[in-house]
Amino acid sequence: MINFIKRSFDRLPIAPEMREVFNLPNTISLIRIGVIPILFCLLLSPGPLMSLVIATLFIAAALTDLLDGYIARRYHIVTTMGKFLDPIADKLIVNTAMIMLIPIGRIPTWIVAVIIIRDFIVDGIRNIASSEGLIIDASPLGKRKTLCQIFAVSALMIHYPFFGADAHMVGTVILFIALVLTVLSGTDYFIKFYRTSIKKGRKII
Repeated sequence: MINFIKRSFDRLPIAPEMREVFNLPNTISLIRIGVIPILFCLLLSPGPLMSLVIATLFIAAALTDLLDGYIARRYHIVTTMGKFLDPIADKLIVNTAMIMLIPIGRIPTWIVAVIIIRDFIVDGIRNIASSEGLIIDASPLGKRKTLCQIFAVSALMIHYPFFGADAHMVGTVILFIALVLTVLSGTDYFIKFYRTSIKKGRKII
């Protein structure tokens, strides 16, 4: 299936000089970003059916993160643009979804604020470390945090009872787990940055 998708994409009339940007993994990331406007439908406080449709699109978009990463590694299409676009697409779609859930009362504002602020702080730490030539290993907690966020947001989007389960309650429980992982992973990044800086003899302030 993946080979078929790759062959079909390669047949598209894209200029060779544009293939660096519009390769298959990057295009999948751009499609993922294209789902974001649909999330604004949440502001209409959709009913059970529309909530399920929006949640399904969100889940499908989130799953493409695994697809474009797999394709990039398998076919050696790892580009600078891809390294920038992939994490940006992930944060945009998840953070936008959480923000859109606030006005309709499906997610607490303060939790969204904590998660987004943590992302800004971690990105800042990464930028400072990179400028100093320091390498900070990615935290496994960060990956678990992201997965919990996706599961939580998906359930909160569904909101209404689904197959006998209270989707909103399930989403809320997973969201608090994501919140704990958010704080722990953010702290882990800072500790790693501090220790790496000390080992390199760098001043962090």
